Amino acid sequence: MTRSVESDPADRSVPGLWRYFAPLLPELPEPAAWTGPRWWSGGPLDVEGLALGSVQAVATSLAAASTAKSVTFTAPAVAAWFDSFKHFRIAGSPIQAFASLSGFRRAADGWVRIHGNYPHHEQALLTALGVSAAAHVEPALLERPAAVIEEVVTARGGLAAAVRTPQEWAATQAGRAVADEPFVRLSMGTFRRGTRTFGGSKGLLDGVRVLDLTRVIAGPSASRLLGALGADVLRVDPVTLPELEHQHVETGFAKRSAVADFNDPEQLARLRALLPAADVVLSAYRGGAMDKYGLGIKSLRADFPGLAVVVLDAWGDSGPWAGRRGFDSIVQAATGIAQVYGTGSGTDFRPGALPVQALDYATGLGMAAAAVGLVTARSRGLSGSAHLSLARTAVELLRMPTPGNAPSAEVEPPLRRSDSDYGELVFVPPPLVVDGRQIEYSHPPQRYGSAFLEWK
Repeated sequence: MTRSVESDPADRSVPGLWRYFAPLLPELPEPAAWTGPRWWSGGPLDVEGLALGSVQAVATSLAAASTAKSVTFTAPAVAAWFDSFKHFRIAGSPIQAFASLSGFRRAADGWVRIHGNYPHHEQALLTALGVSAAAHVEPALLERPAAVIEEVVTARGGLAAAVRTPQEWAATQAGRAVADEPFVRLSMGTFRRGTRTFGGSKGLLDGVRVLDLTRVIAGPSASRLLGALGADVLRVDPVTLPELEHQHVETGFAKRSAVADFNDPEQLARLRALLPAADVVLSAYRGGAMDKYGLGIKSLRADFPGLAVVVLDAWGDSGPWAGRRGFDSIVQAATGIAQVYGTGSGTDFRPGALPVQALDYATGLGMAAAAVGLVTARSRGLSGSAHLSLARTAVELLRMPTPGNAPSAEVEPPLRRSDSDYGELVFVPPPLVVDGRQIEYSHPPQRYGSAFLEWK
């Protein structure tokens, strides 16, 4: 899965992720221009190339599909976007990316990565291991092989992944299921041309309505970018699984937040009543989780042919892991990235992680690029859906030429300050410049669940 070829440090080319979205665009465009250093984080994989390439995909889609004369970006803005959690402050305090039961742990025969950020995932982990408290987790893990931990925790609805090499992942059925997938898989059909237009004083996507059914980082980071471009974004969370407050605040810019009980027929009907007037649905739950509510990709496309449906999952929508839960950190462990970033050897080996949660942010940008392309394709009588997965993004990164001895530059993050209902916020702005103007968020995060289930 990995390549032995090293990038030429003098080569400033960026992986052409924008080409995956070319079928959605009216004509084959020139890729969006950018400035700044090509390398800044260091490490064995081309994280910078994945970051720059995914932002370029959004910028190129916007430039080709809108009235903008230019859509550009800078490397410092991209670096900051991918590391926005580190820069974010709520009332002067940083936010913690991982809870105490999230991280690498030794197993009987190697290493495993577990995840306990959400209370229900922490409880699933404890139940699977047969323990009642966090203090008993590590001894219980040491009694079991990594692959066994992975299976028993997954079976209980928790998250764990054995740390594999890239070659071991590629040999699994789950690895083979995503190996030949594109970065984004498009499914297109014809559609009666709509009369609705968009673009106005609020931005390039002014008039576009986005129903955001995503959680954590990847999907919410996509929808906040669409909101910054002028779209009316309504994020709806299930009332039974509230979002972590710091994640809501960090990704909640330029959108409204509502909650609904998907299992309540009346509330589900109100949610579905939003769909005839929606332009885009972003969905990022585990494979098949939304089908029983009529919110799966097949149902949405059948019931609302003009709707642009963009779906993200962890492991792809085919193969034995299609219905599994997964986060960026868990996917890094399973696919071999954690092994590539490991240190030491033999009994002293310890797995490592990417310097940023690049799988989340790159896949989120892919969702945004797909949404832009699908909405604009309607004017040409086309409509469709897009599917992305964190595991396929991992494959993309592992296949890129390695940085080798490329020099890393220091980049200064652009930061903003804003008052909010949660106190003063320090945050990273969107990484796009449209016609020479830096894109900014229209408003700070609103209170969680404060919006009604209705469009503006």
